[in-house]
Order: sequence, then structure tokens, then C-alpha cells
Amino acid sequence: MTISRRPVLHDGFDSLAVVDVSAACPLPGIILFPNVLGTKEQDFVRAERVAALGYAVLVADVYGAGKRTTREDPEMGRYMAELNGDRLMMRERLLGAHAALKALPEVDAARTAAIGYCFGGKCMLDLARSGADLAGGVSFHGVYDPPPFASATIGAKLLICHGWDDPIAPPEATVALADELTRAGCDWQIHAYGGTGHAFTDVTVAMPERGMAYDARADRRSWNAMVDFLDELFG
Repeated sequence: MTISRRPVLHDGFDSLAVVDVSAACPLPGIILFPNVLGTKEQDFVRAERVAALGYAVLVADVYGAGKRTTREDPEMGRYMAELNGDRLMMRERLLGAHAALKALPEVDAARTAAIGYCFGGKCMLDLARSGADLAGGVSFHGVYDPPPFASATIGAKLLICHGWDDPIAPPEATVALADELTRAGCDWQIHAYGGTGHAFTDVTVAMPERGMAYDARADRRSWNAMVDFLDELFG
């Protein structure tokens, strides 16, 4: 196994392809949407773990080349806020990233899925809401509010990995998402982890007083759930 990284430039965005170059292609393609900070090393390492499972991965830039933030930035959420304020523009960027994934030479364009973390979970959901030809999607501690316009019928199967004590997605938001997905005709499942807040997969987060902290058990359980889910989609 030889996992390789290479930049993928598309329409002013700077994404990264992560692929096992020794694998027989074409492979199912997975688009990975990062959290509020944008693409970073943490996402690339996670993409390598996904690629090692037998997938070609695109870590998607949805902010634009050079637009990244850090937790120390007092305006950490400015690029996310831009997209939250214009969900139509956000949808177009998500569809553009999906097109970039399908265009990778290693990818079987008829077999694609998406995963996303925090804001990236919202990206995954909005891509599914657009009616994109995804086989499935996985959200990890995502954000669930729907766009202020009608969504398409959701053909993608969805797995929502959720911390029950997440202050960003409280129980009523989670139930509202389930109702929305049911109305959209979606094949969905929600895995909720008790005693778990937001950002439970992120080892760099330790703010339990704000309901945001890494949780090793939820991280492990949600990863295993994703592995099984993707295997069901593409195995």
C-alpha cells in the first residue's frame, strides 16, 4: 500500500486528492468536508485512513484557495459565515467539489459518497439535499439546520453520528433532522452517543465547559460505524 497526496485545483479552490497508488482502479470516491477551519493536516491524515480502506478521497476546499483559519483567529468562523449566509452559493460550491471528485482518474464516478465533520457535516447534508448522485453520506458532529429553500428528494443513504449533549445540535434539532430526512424519502440512521458533546472526533478540542471535547469512545464507535456503512454501500 502506497498512500499518495496531490493537490487538485478546481475553479479557484485548492483541494487535495489522497489515494493508494498501488490499488487497482477505479475506486469508489469519497469527498471529505472539513470543519470550520477549512482544509488542514488533520483532514489529510484522516483522509489517508479512509484511503487505506480502499477508497479514493478528495479533501474538499469550499472556502477558496488560501482561505483558512485557526482556533486562535478571533474571526475563526468568517468563511463559514459567508456560506451560511448564502446557502445557494454553498450548494454550488459543494456540487463543484463533487464534480472534482468524480473527475479524478482513480474514481469510479458512478460510486461516490461524502463524509463531513462539524461544518463539514452540514456540507455533506446540503450536498445530499441538492439531489447529488451520491450513494451515501456520513456526518460526524454536524450542524443540521436546513437551507431556506426546498430540498430535492434525498436518494443518498445517510449515517448521522451525533453526540447527544452537543450544544450546537440539541435534541430538538436532531429530531427535526430525522423528520426532514423522512419527508425527503431518505434511508437514514442516527447513532447518538450519550454523555458526548460536539467535536468528539477532534483530539485538539478540550472545552468541556462549552460542550465541546474529544471523546475516544465516540470517536472509535463512529469510525467503526462509518467503515461498516461504506462497506454496505460499496462492498
